Amino acid sequence: MQALFETPTTYHITDAEMAALVPPIEAVLFDFSNTIFRMIDLEAWLHRVGEASGRADLLHGTDAVAEISRQLRDAYRLPAVAALQEGRDLSAERHRAAMSGWWGHVDFLRGAEDTAYGELTAPDAWVPYADTESTLRALRERGTRVGIVSDFAWDLRTHLAHHGMDDLIDGYVISYELGREKPDPHLFLKACADLGVDPRATLMVGDNPVRDGGATACGLRAYIVPAEQRTGERGLTEVLRLLT
Repeated sequence: MQALFETPTTYHITDAEMAALVPPIEAVLFDFSNTIFRMIDLEAWLHRVGEASGRADLLHGTDAVAEISRQLRDAYRLPAVAALQEGRDLSAERHRAAMSGWWGHVDFLRGAEDTAYGELTAPDAWVPYADTESTLRALRERGTRVGIVSDFAWDLRTHLAHHGMDDLIDGYVISYELGREKPDPHLFLKACADLGVDPRATLMVGDNPVRDGGATACGLRAYIVPAEQRTGERGLTEVLRLLT
């Protein structure tokens, strides 16, 4: 989407604006991962990898998934693996290297890293929360502009399209496309510019108080949902209350 006006590199506000009433919210920006969509559960993902790689028989044991989960946790704590995760969403290449470097320490995934990555990024590997679509549609009906600002390493539009929600989003700012991660102000300001809205009239919704809450440094308001591994509703309908 072409910006409606040039993206500012810094946020400025005049004395008159400081003294004026706070403008009503005209646009809402959402984080993607663990805010409006979540990855399928670990067991389902492992079974997909097993089927695609011919290793499904390795998952038949009662404790197989628990053991893989343990190895994943232990491997993630390794200094070399942890280092790979830093800035992994800045590019597709860095993210793939970070995942491969992690999975290479897990018996079940070693040698099947490419297959595992394909199952991670598959259109149906990410699913919306129970209240995602209804909230997005309610915002659309109100005439509220909606965007996504996400630290993500591939085109998340494929997941929204798979679930028939791509028509509910007006703009996307994704870290791997810009080589920047939240809370870089450029991401939030670009999203506002693309939507043609004043940052002061924009609400950022996410689950990370540092990355998503960083939007407040450039004039936006922020609503942070609890960083829980929710599988039911995410509590997104509360966003609608903030607009009334």
